[in-house]
Amino acid sequence: MNPIYIDQNEILKRYKPIDAHTHKGIQGHALIIAGSYGKIGAAVLAVKGCLRTGCGLVTAFVPKCGYQIVQIAIPEAMVLTDVEKKHISAIVFDIKPQAIGIGPGIGQEEPTQKALHEFLIANNIPLVVDADALNILSKNRSWLTLLPSKTILTPHPKELERLIGEWDSEEEKFQKTIDFSLHYDVIVVMKGAPTYIIDAETVYRNSTGNAALATAGSGDVLTGIITSLLAQSYEPIDAAILGVYLHGLTADIALPETGHQAFIASDIISNIGKAYLSLENLE
Repeated sequence: MNPIYIDQNEILKRYKPIDAHTHKGIQGHALIIAGSYGKIGAAVLAVKGCLRTGCGLVTAFVPKCGYQIVQIAIPEAMVLTDVEKKHISAIVFDIKPQAIGIGPGIGQEEPTQKALHEFLIANNIPLVVDADALNILSKNRSWLTLLPSKTILTPHPKELERLIGEWDSEEEKFQKTIDFSLHYDVIVVMKGAPTYIIDAETVYRNSTGNAALATAGSGDVLTGIITSLLAQSYEPIDAAILGVYLHGLTADIALPETGHQAFIASDIISNIGKAYLSLENLE
C-alpha cells in the first residue's frame, strides 16, 4: 500500500475557487438529517459546518424537539421536522438537495432504523453517512447495497470495526477496508491520526490536523463540511479529500491560540474561513 499524500499541491488540483458572479441558488442545497432528544447539538454542529463551508442553502431535518433549537442557533438554516418529537421516524421532504448528510446524533431507535431503510430504498442523491447511521447499517448489512455509488462513509475506529469486522494488524485493517470499498462501491473516510481516505484500491493519507480534533462533535462538523462540498458539485472523492484537509487545517490554524485542550468542535467551524483563505493565498 502506497498512499497518496494529501498536501497543498494535491489540494490545489482539486480546489475550485468561488465564482465572483455566483449566487446562493447555484452554490448548492444540502440536507442534513440529524439529531434526537439530547443530541440536537450534533445537528447544529453539522449544519453550521455545512453552511460555513460555502453551501448556498442548508436544510436541517430533525425531530420536533429540535425545531426551536436549530432555528435559534442557526438562523441561516431552514428546518424540517419529523412527525415524532424525540427521534426520527419517517424521512419525508419536498425539497431537491444536491447532497444529503445523515447520521449525527440520530440514535438507533427501531423507528429510526426503519426510517433509514425506507430512505435508502428511495434515495439516489449523493450521500454522506456518519455516526448512528453507520451503526444501523452495521446491524443491517444487506442495506449497504442500497447506497448510491461513491457514497462517503465517515467511521471512527469503532464504527469501522462494526462495518468491516475486527483486524489483527494495520495491514489487515487497510485490506479489509479496501475490500469493503470495492464490494459496496463506497468511499471510506477512515478517521484517525492521520485520517485516510479509501476509494477502491486507492488510498489517500491526509496531512493536516492534530490531537485537538479529539473532541466531542468533531465528526459531526466533518459530516457537514463534506456534505457541503458534495452539494457544491465536487466529485465525491474530491469532497472527501478537501473536506478532511480543511477540517484538519482548522485545528492547525487554531492551535497557537487554543492549545490542544481548549479546542472544541465549534472552533473548527469558526476557523473554516481562515482555512479557505490559506488555500487562496497559495494559488
